[in-house]
Formats: sequence, structure tokens, C-alpha cells
Amino acid sequence: MPRTPQETVRAGRRSVRISRPDKVLFPDDGVTKADLAAYYRTVAPRMLPQLRGRPLMLERRPGGIADHGFVQKDTPGHVPDWVHRAVLPKEGGTVTYTVCDDTATLVYLADQACVTLHRFLSRAEHADRPDRLVFDLDPPDADFAPVREAARRVRGLLDELELPSTVMTTGSRGLHVLVALDARAPVDEVRAFARDAAELLVARHPDSLTAEPRKAARRGRLYLDVQRNGYGQTSVAPYSVRSLPGAPVAAPLAWDDVDDPETTARRWTLADADRLAAADPWRGAPRGRSLGAARRRLDALRKKEHGR
Repeated sequence: MPRTPQETVRAGRRSVRISRPDKVLFPDDGVTKADLAAYYRTVAPRMLPQLRGRPLMLERRPGGIADHGFVQKDTPGHVPDWVHRAVLPKEGGTVTYTVCDDTATLVYLADQACVTLHRFLSRAEHADRPDRLVFDLDPPDADFAPVREAARRVRGLLDELELPSTVMTTGSRGLHVLVALDARAPVDEVRAFARDAAELLVARHPDSLTAEPRKAARRGRLYLDVQRNGYGQTSVAPYSVRSLPGAPVAAPLAWDDVDDPETTARRWTLADADRLAAADPWRGAPRGRSLGAARRRLDALRKKEHGR
């Protein structure tokens, strides 16, 4: 039966209207706005703990993924009052970011054709002190084997530094390796730590890894991108759908999944909503750690291995 021009979705204590629910957002897959809303409603119990209190950058595709769409930072005035916001400083003014604290907001964002949510690595109340650090593993081509190898190497170094880590697909090209922090170190210290750790790994594996932002200088090596650790930078939120054919999802993994030959950056999709909602690979993830002791260990390794 064809859907009416709008439908109402129950999301927690609210009913959220979905306008034009039959609007196709993923033309090759027939995925509609209503399908996107249903996905986010299903995964909300897993996704919301990764979003609460964090300013968001929203990737909106009202014309579908074949359209260029736009990125939204400032929250428009028409957004309902019950959607939370965070006002943060920027050069010359402020930005009023959207904050997604409940299922109703997730469903509302889907109604606004927000396909992908990119989150701050800090919470709004301490925006300049991250509680996440991320290594973005960006491969030179479609071969996923170097991504697995790089992820193991990043994890190995973090183990040496006594920093537990988690891993997720990006839903696009590679993997993200994340470290939970205690939100005490300022953003500049976190970014410098990530940069120095990446440079140590590059020094250990110069033929396969690079920290060079310029594509022309990478020469076929996997890029260890730590640029997302700066103030105001964002990283794709776990469980977010990507604006790509097949509607792939940024999916949390257990570390054993990295060794599975079936694992790729786009293995899981919007169609896997029930599976993603049922299992939590990050259950029991460690609490945030201080960077102080890890910084001292990293400096000692750099001095021992490279005299710096």
C-alpha cells in the first residue's frame, strides 16, 4: 500500500512527523526517507550513548545522495524547541550546534534528510577537552588488507602506551581506531599526542604508512589521519549511514572482527539495522584514560627508537 504524503513515527515520548516518507534518498537501492527514519529509530539505543551531549555537524541530502546536498552546523530557527542545542564560540562569533540526546531527535533529523551525523570528539560542556581520540585509517585504494594491518599496528602501539582502544568501520573507505579519554587534557595536547603517535608508527613502517596530508606525497601508502583531533573538528558518528550507494553504515566492531576477511569498510548497511541493534561490540569498553602517563611512555619510545 503506498504511503500517505506524511506519516507519524512514535519515538520515545514524542510523535515525529515524517514528510514525504516515500522520497527516495538512495536511488540505486530504493531506500526512502521513511526507511532512513526507521533505521535510526531501530539503532537509537546503541547510537544515542555515542551522541549525547556532543555537538553535531549534519550531512543533509534533501535531493537524495545523487544530489550534492549540504553540511549544516548552525541549527535553523525552524527546528523544534525540544531539539537540544549547544552554542559554542568560533572566530568572530558563535555556532549553535544541534545535539542529539533522544530518539525523537534522531527521527526528526532523518525527516530533514540528514543522512550522516558527524560528532565532536568532546561534549559541549567541555568542548576544548576531548574525551575521544581518533586515528582515521585512509587507504590509497580499495584493497582492505592494508587497513587491517594498520589497525593492528595502531592498536599495538596503544597497548604499549597502556591505552585501551576500540575500532569501527567508517562506512566509506577505512577504519577508525578510537581511544576514550578522561576529558582533562586540552585539545592541543590531544592533537599533539595523536600526531606524535602517528609519526612514530610511520617511522616504524615507512614503506606502508604515512602521516602526509597531501595525496601526492603519500605514494601509495596508507594515510594515518589525525587531523580530526583538532578543536571544532568532527568524526563520523558510530551507526551513521553514509551517503553512498548501498547505504553503508559506520559500524562498531570487536577487535576480532578486524581479522575477519569478510570485514570491509562497507560491510554493514542500513539493511542490517536489527543486527546492529541486537549486539554491542563495545559493551564493557574501558572508561576514559588520562593522557599523562601515556604521553610519558610515548616520549620514552620516541627517544629510544629515534632519539627525539
